[in-house]
Amino acid sequence: MKIAVVILNWNGAKLLEQFLPSIIAYSKEATIYVADNASTDYSIEIIKKQFPTIKIIENDGNYGFAKGYNVALQNVEEDYYALVNSDIEVTQNWLTPILSIFDNEPEIAIIQPKILDFKNKEFFEYAGAAGGFIDKYGYPFCRGRIFDTIEKDTNQYNDEKEIFWASGACFFIRKEVFRDLNGFDDDFFAHQEEIDLCWRAFNLGFKAKYTSKSVVYHVGGATLNEGNPKKTYLNFRNSLLMLTKNLPKNKLISVLFIRLILDAVAGFQFIFKGKFKHFFAILKAHYSFYGLISKTLKKRSNFQKENYFYKKSIVYTYFVKKGKIFE
Repeated sequence: MKIAVVILNWNGAKLLEQFLPSIIAYSKEATIYVADNASTDYSIEIIKKQFPTIKIIENDGNYGFAKGYNVALQNVEEDYYALVNSDIEVTQNWLTPILSIFDNEPEIAIIQPKILDFKNKEFFEYAGAAGGFIDKYGYPFCRGRIFDTIEKDTNQYNDEKEIFWASGACFFIRKEVFRDLNGFDDDFFAHQEEIDLCWRAFNLGFKAKYTSKSVVYHVGGATLNEGNPKKTYLNFRNSLLMLTKNLPKNKLISVLFIRLILDAVAGFQFIFKGKFKHFFAILKAHYSFYGLISKTLKKRSNFQKENYFYKKSIVYTYFVKKGKIFE
């Protein structure tokens, strides 16, 4: 087998029961693994009893997304990795176009399929949609999703296109590239670690690609929903860590300064909306970031490309110019 489908799990027994059948049915080309982050529910029992063909990797702690995959993938030797959330439903022949790209386009290191909403299958899903980009200040957005505006799938992104980042919900990467980059950054725990990995790959000359020929459906928020202050904390902190690691040296101070101002504005918006837990989550994110600055600066490589952003400010485009869709 050339490709490994690796599903990271933590106390997701019900999700495994629901979604593993589609992965088994439509992934004949792959070896399927479940990497378990020391679940305390009946996940392992479910896999052994109901899905005996699946290989189990048992991590000895709940390491989150980043370290969880880093530890598990040390034991996976297939040429290509498909890192798949436990709340993903795949479709027939979803791996065929992925394998074709990897086999025939050696410059492509990372691939993302079309990600649609499992609950409303005519629409793109928040986490990835039709491929990701960032603006100058590190704000991520997608073809098909900008901030909270999600587009209906009318075949407007039925193409193959080079992108800046691929969603961790369904993330394909060559094994040697993943290992050359030392995997995800353990300090991120969860959220935006895939964007950081793609940015590091981009700085080293690797390319990421989106293909609409592969389609999956994502529940989204099944493990940590959008309204959770912990998600706010991780997103704000990890975005600052990512910028510190990957920005070109001549932009590092100015971009971080403006980003800190924009984060303050976001914090006051949470206050006005009465979402005080999210305001404090941003404060906590900044304190954590300041404590990690020295360590994070040491992770900077000698290669940072200038042309990392697709738009100067997606915040300005979206909130001031009312540009709600990618095109």
